[in-house]
Amino acid sequence: MDFFISNAYAQNASGSEGFLSLLPLVLIFVVFYFLLIRPQSKRQKEHRDMVAALQRGDEVATAGGLVGKLAEISDSFVQVELANNVLVTVQRHTVSAVLPKGTLKSAFKGGNKNSNADQKAG
Repeated sequence: MDFFISNAYAQNASGSEGFLSLLPLVLIFVVFYFLLIRPQSKRQKEHRDMVAALQRGDEVATAGGLVGKLAEISDSFVQVELANNVLVTVQRHTVSAVLPKGTLKSAFKGGNKNSNADQKAG
């Protein structure tokens, strides 16, 4: 009856095979850390520092696409002046970029010329 049941022999137990089987998992984790986790945490830190350094009069762009000058700043909210006497209150963390000084003036000068030309043509 031994020909119906095969004998089961124990495998050689060596520690190097266990480590080699975990090597791809460790390698994947290292790649994810350097390509995903580390750059994202660096971006978050830069954004946190930028939001903490906001000052009245800074020209900013929000995550919603609004561009204006900071009029008032509180702990959680900022008021952005979009045009003369047009204030919008947004959450502080939605400020996505601080623009260089003079960006708004140059943007409005270029936009007014184009809009005047469009109005004259139409």
